[in-house]
Amino acid sequence: MNDSSKRLRSEQWFNIPDDPGMTAIYVERYLNYGVTRDELQSGKPIIGIAQTGSDIAPCNRIHLQTVDRAKDGIRAAGGVPFVFPVHPIQESCRRPTAALDRNLSYLGLVEIIHGYPFDAVILTAGCDKTTPAGLMAAATTNLPAIVLSGGPMLDGWYEGKLTGSGMATWEARRLLAAGQIDYQGFMDLVCSTTTSPGHCNTMGTALTMNSLAEVLGMSLPGSASIPAAYRERMQSAYETGQRAVEIVHENLTPDRILTRQAFENAIALNTAIGGSTNAPPHLAAIARHVGVELDIKDWENIGYDIPLLVNCQPAGDFLGEGFHRAGGVPAVVNELMTAGNIHKDALTISGKSISENVAGKTTQDTNVIRSYETPLMQQAGFLVLSGNLFDSALMKTCVISNDFRKRYLSRPGSENRFESRVVVFDGPEDYHARIDDPSLNIDESCLLAIRGCGPIGYPGSGEVVNMQPPAALIQRGINQLPTLGDGRQSGTSASPSLLNASPESAAGGNLALLQTDDTVRIDLNERTVMLLVSDEELSERRENYEPPEITNETPWQEIYRGCVGQLATGGCFDFATNYHKVAEQVPRHNH
Repeated sequence: MNDSSKRLRSEQWFNIPDDPGMTAIYVERYLNYGVTRDELQSGKPIIGIAQTGSDIAPCNRIHLQTVDRAKDGIRAAGGVPFVFPVHPIQESCRRPTAALDRNLSYLGLVEIIHGYPFDAVILTAGCDKTTPAGLMAAATTNLPAIVLSGGPMLDGWYEGKLTGSGMATWEARRLLAAGQIDYQGFMDLVCSTTTSPGHCNTMGTALTMNSLAEVLGMSLPGSASIPAAYRERMQSAYETGQRAVEIVHENLTPDRILTRQAFENAIALNTAIGGSTNAPPHLAAIARHVGVELDIKDWENIGYDIPLLVNCQPAGDFLGEGFHRAGGVPAVVNELMTAGNIHKDALTISGKSISENVAGKTTQDTNVIRSYETPLMQQAGFLVLSGNLFDSALMKTCVISNDFRKRYLSRPGSENRFESRVVVFDGPEDYHARIDDPSLNIDESCLLAIRGCGPIGYPGSGEVVNMQPPAALIQRGINQLPTLGDGRQSGTSASPSLLNASPESAAGGNLALLQTDDTVRIDLNERTVMLLVSDEELSERRENYEPPEITNETPWQEIYRGCVGQLATGGCFDFATNYHKVAEQVPRHNH
């Protein structure tokens, strides 16, 4: 171990014989709670465990237990574990939005991984943005890394029916607006979904991103969907700990796994599972940080023609527990692979190719995971639309309901095209205050637009585009109107919104110029969204436009707004995408 080219990264902190002064400084304080010099100086890999679980992050709180099993696995494989905290991210409680925390968590992880003596890192993941934050940091640092997912909650039930997290909230809002439940009924319905430790049990952004982490090759095969309460979750944590030591000796770095082929596999899987519209900005961010070209149009070019295979809410009926029992990600990958939609040779963290990982993993319940020949829907991917209001926006086609399609997309001679009168809201507060105002004359032909909700405007980009109709329309059985905005929507929402519009209004996008009573033409065949006013009218509106005042409530909001890019390119800090393989450079001494 005296050859510096073969020495572990951690030894350049803990075992520098020709510099005892610095070695002593790095070693001595770790001894004060019982770590031995032998552990630190015997050449055992030091494995960092990025702890995202806490009392204020209930979706990740299971990791307070999983890290103990991961530590056991690390020690069994001959490593030394060190757990460290990560800035918490909790989608359901953080205000104004947890999207603010993804980049903050990422920056913190990069600094910790770069500045501390780790040879590999386990990235604990669960709630929406913990997964991309960890993968973004792995991409930037290029230290051997492996994702340990926390898993979904067990199935929820209410009055004999499956209730999914998020989905129950949107349903409760409709029932309350229709006068069919009261406050107590609302609370009972929504809380029926939280049955156990774990993240959302729907195919929302959490389960989507953990599934994509697996198909990208960054977590152990079959691990993404194991419910948090299952014994297999702790067993997977142990195996992840063991594997974390092995990837040090194999020098299995993220850049060997996070290739263009891996991202194409992830796009294909996202369609097949009915994944979240939050996946494109997250995958774009990971790709940019690892240096892989991934364009927003790739989501349509690669993913649109893939069929929907997984029958999970919000695009289907079942929940995460059923998805796992039916075979999870490996079963879906196998179906996609037989149809030629997966790059079989893509390397994974197991040290094997993705095809080797899923060999023999077939669907165990065809009601939940369909075969490629009998899907729930053909051509179920995202459409990428553009026009004179924005350069790009997404539409999730697998959640277009029969009722929505009949009312808006089935007019003879104009199939998949419609025009709507627009009602504009400046943020969710304006929407909630005025949606039931009869003077707006909102009827079943209108389109609801919301702006000021992007990365800069919100800030962070709010999950607010899935606006429900006025109560008067809901009482008539009209549960969805077309919606459009520069924010996002929850991955648990079944709304076929036009969202993630880039550039956002606060960055100079023409959504800022949209006015109530304008007419917008949406053409899914041509992939266009056009405001039906002249170029001269738009120019005049631009000349007379006075942007709303933006007030930062915290120092971080000011930093975030000043550095963040648009959703189409990942909502990254653009300057940060210039940093690559930063853990390969050992930082200078601290004394």
